[in-house]
Amino acid sequence: MVPHLVTALTGPINELEQRVLDSMPAIERWFRLEWMEHTPPFYSSVDVRNAGFKLAPVDTNLFPNGWNHLTPEMLPLAVQAAMAAIEKICPEARNLLVIPENNVANTGYLASLAQLQRIFHMAGLNVRIGSIDPAIKTSTVMTLPDGESITLEPVIRGKRRLGVKDFDPCTILLNTDLSAGVPGILEEIYEQYVLPPLHAGWTTRRKSTHFKCYEEVAKRMGKLLGIDPWLINPLFEKCGEVNLAQGVGMECLSSQVDVLLGKIRRKYKEYGIKEKPFVVVKTDNGTHGMGILTVRDAKELPALSLNAKEQASGARSAQAPHDILIQEGVLTKERMNDAVAEPVVYMMDRYVVGGFYRIHAGRGIDEDLSAPGADFVPLAFEHSTHLPQPGVRPGASAPNRFYMYGVVGRLAMLAASYELEATDPEAEVYD
Repeated sequence: MVPHLVTALTGPINELEQRVLDSMPAIERWFRLEWMEHTPPFYSSVDVRNAGFKLAPVDTNLFPNGWNHLTPEMLPLAVQAAMAAIEKICPEARNLLVIPENNVANTGYLASLAQLQRIFHMAGLNVRIGSIDPAIKTSTVMTLPDGESITLEPVIRGKRRLGVKDFDPCTILLNTDLSAGVPGILEEIYEQYVLPPLHAGWTTRRKSTHFKCYEEVAKRMGKLLGIDPWLINPLFEKCGEVNLAQGVGMECLSSQVDVLLGKIRRKYKEYGIKEKPFVVVKTDNGTHGMGILTVRDAKELPALSLNAKEQASGARSAQAPHDILIQEGVLTKERMNDAVAEPVVYMMDRYVVGGFYRIHAGRGIDEDLSAPGADFVPLAFEHSTHLPQPGVRPGASAPNRFYMYGVVGRLAMLAASYELEATDPEAEVYD
């Protein structure tokens, strides 16, 4: 079903798969009740890591691109989910304006935009792509390698509305993560729906807030399944105001790396896991030009700091100190041929609509795979992820495995909805 996918599995993940399948009615009811109380993000994608003994999300993206990696078989699911999402927000919607990232030169990203445009067009909307990039001054046609083309049009800002020439949308769909801040052109729009909301961008959003919310939902799911929530939850710590290049905040970073490695070692000992624990160090919001660092011992930090100093000396401006997330490293034991792989689950509204494997031949099982050189292999669903095959032994059925990935992906999506409620600047506060 997925060609040449080799997953080195050990007992607990198969046991987890069995528990998830046995509990399917309870899980689906639990999600149904949650969505009565909470609004899912408009769309999201979740990077999942399967260590064989543990399955956990390591990143949740609320402005996902990569829609071009979904197979044609997944398109109907995405269209149905888009219909449900739009119907809930603006049933009379006719026109949708997609705002992409600036400096659109990457053909992969353009192909993703084309796929998004196709999905919403098939959901019954007129879709235009409006760029807020100052370089786009006139309607610009971008041709993709397969011959398809998309048109970027400069956005026109009225007093209270956004649009493009001769096109007045009722809904604005952001496909840019606002990591450089919220541009003024997007502020104070009161007559149109802006999705996701501006506070979902990295100007406001913090990974530590997200994973705190995820910890809460993982505990509740663990109770429902009768499992240790650690099996689906990456532990984390946080440090404020760290700058590796300037050696600022290194004491906090060193002590928190030690604390977290100690917690992971205790868990590994409890489960008889022979692997060497590691943590992942990354900025708490966006990337800020800092890569994702894998650390196995706090003693490695001075060398990383020296390396960052050398890199910074070649840069024009010094990086400001920023908050750092130290996250439990989750190995990936999945392989596509000889390359390390990890599943990425795509969701729209509250539905799993598909996904793909991110693979990287040049990376190890304990490294970040979302780096230059990554390839993408669609998850070839012969059956829907929502239709697992009961009675098939764990580890033997791709639909069952993908159903389990979908459960973890939806848990991360639910955590994102908690997170957005907590950070909503316009939320009503009740004493």
